[in-house]
Amino acid sequence: MDFTAGHLAADTNTENGTEKRSAERYTSLIRAAKLVCGQGEFVCVIRDVSATGVSIRTFHAQPTDAAVALELQNGESYELTKVRSRDFDASYKFAEKVDVDRLIRENWSFPKRQLRLNIMMPVTASTLTQRSNAFITNISQQGARLECGNVFAVDQSLRIENEFLKETRCKVRWRRDANYGLAFENFLSLREFGLLAARVQCPILLKN
Repeated sequence: MDFTAGHLAADTNTENGTEKRSAERYTSLIRAAKLVCGQGEFVCVIRDVSATGVSIRTFHAQPTDAAVALELQNGESYELTKVRSRDFDASYKFAEKVDVDRLIRENWSFPKRQLRLNIMMPVTASTLTQRSNAFITNISQQGARLECGNVFAVDQSLRIENEFLKETRCKVRWRRDANYGLAFENFLSLREFGLLAARVQCPILLKN
């Protein structure tokens, strides 16, 4: 589920150790996004953002790559540098100042869709009469793109599974050559989605 709530907090500049802020900051912001780096693509939740930085939470330890980008659901990407992290929370600095209003409103050039991860993993795709070896080439909370040499019909029911993904019932929504768009009968929660991404791409992040 993608939902956002936010308000603009006033600047505060006080002395004697109290917090100072050089940029107005949006708070109470909750929005799913992804961190993209050499270790993979990982689900995160944006919690707080300003023109100079952002704080996020993941569902596992933070990726350790120095080069990391924040990618929104509309595909816009922002280069980041980690400032600090603790457990599943981290603060990052933007490589360049960003237009906070644009980031908050997340302008769309195309129809809005769920957060999607470019993860490739082998699966078994089963119908009532056959079992096929296939590959998932990207996945969201609500569905996946499947590549398979066997032919399935639009609206046909399938079951997919592998060592990372328990048996998942879905329907074929579209077909293009050997590629199929699948819609899950039961959606993944954001936490399930985040943990799946880590298990497939970088399981060491789950050890903390």
